[in-house]
Amino acid sequence: MADDMRTLGYICPKCGAQVMGARSAFALEASDAEIECSCGGSVLRTNYDGQNYHILVPCGVCGQTHEAVCPPERMLHAATALSCPDSRQFCCFIGDEGTVEHHLREASFAISKEKAQENSGEAEAFTDNVIMYEFLSELKDIAARPNGITCSCGSHDYSMEIRRDAVELTCRDCGARLRLSAATDRDLDDLCCHMKLVIPGGK
Repeated sequence: MADDMRTLGYICPKCGAQVMGARSAFALEASDAEIECSCGGSVLRTNYDGQNYHILVPCGVCGQTHEAVCPPERMLHAATALSCPDSRQFCCFIGDEGTVEHHLREASFAISKEKAQENSGEAEAFTDNVIMYEFLSELKDIAARPNGITCSCGSHDYSMEIRRDAVELTCRDCGARLRLSAATDRDLDDLCCHMKLVIPGGK
C-alpha cells in the first residue's frame, strides 16, 4: 500500500542537490537501505537493530556525516526531521513524499542563504553572494504560490540545484531542466518579473 511507503530526504554536502528516496516499511525493517545522490558524492544509510533505526546522514549544513537513532514509530509512521548537531539546522527528513519534498526545499533555501552570508567578504561562494541571496528569496516566494513552479509536461514535482552563478530546476518526471542565471542585477530583475515559472518539458 502507498501508506506503507516512507520517503527519506537530505541535502547532498558534495553538490547541494536535494536527494530523496522511497522505501516500504517492510523493506526498512527487513534490510539496510541506501539512498545515494546522483553525483556519487554522498549516501544516506539506514540500519535496523531490532529495536531502533540507526541513520547515517550526510549533512548538507556542515559537510560531515551524522548518526541519528530513531525508534520505529518515528521512522515508520511520524513525520520526522533530523538536525545537524552543530548548527541545529534540519538536514534530513522522513515522512510522506510531499511533506519531505516541501521541507527539503525549505532547508535547501536556508542552507544556500546561510552559505552566501557566511562567504560574503571572503572567497566568493557565488559570482555575487548578495544577488544569489536575493535571488533565492524571490525564488522561494514564487515556489510558495499555487502552481508557482511547474513543468510543461504537467508535473509539479521538481528538484533544485544551486550553482555558482545559476539555479537549475529539474522536473522529476520527464527530466527537463530550466537554468536560471543568478549572477547580475539583470538576472534578479528578470526573475522578479515572473509570478510563475514553467520548466520547458515534454508534453
